[in-house]
Amino acid sequence: MATARSIAALAAVTLCVVTAAAAQSPTFGVGRAPAAGELNAIDIEILPDGRGLPPGRGTAAIGRDVYTRRCETCHGPTGREGPQDVLAGGQGSLTTARPQKTVGSYWPYATTLWDYIRRSMPFDHPGTMTVDEVYAASAYVLFLSGIVGERDVLDQTTLPQVQMPNRNGFVADPRPDVGATPHDHQPQRSQRPEKKKSSR
Repeated sequence: MATARSIAALAAVTLCVVTAAAAQSPTFGVGRAPAAGELNAIDIEILPDGRGLPPGRGTAAIGRDVYTRRCETCHGPTGREGPQDVLAGGQGSLTTARPQKTVGSYWPYATTLWDYIRRSMPFDHPGTMTVDEVYAASAYVLFLSGIVGERDVLDQTTLPQVQMPNRNGFVADPRPDVGATPHDHQPQRSQRPEKKKSSR
């Protein structure tokens, strides 16, 4: 009859064999290691504090034309009409019974807007805007919500300094295994309107 000690010994040996086998798994001659240039082309992560932003610049005055050509069809002339996501307005609505989650009311970082536009917009041709167009479009979307002025220059330095109305409406991920600061990851929880108590 197996004892607890012999079972533990067998489990340890099995673990060692599996680990060794995994370390020596065969290669199949498929693919190749990526070149540095290829890695750089997809390494486009922009952090909330602005790390990763490329050189470039734009203003809302310039961004008006970019927005008209590349964004207005989906978001409307003032960013409030749709038919797709509403971008502007909604400030102060998050704690009401009808919260409006727009760029101007909900998003905590202007850098997140820049990153999203660069990766995903326009919806039918994502990734086709130049860096300067992304700065200009970001400036115009922020201008529509009254967050920046029409001629304020947004670039690597100024974009991270934009104070979004809901900057303090989020908290960092509290899990101890994450160990992240607010600038390392996007916030995980947002403001929610209080639930009304039932009168029944």
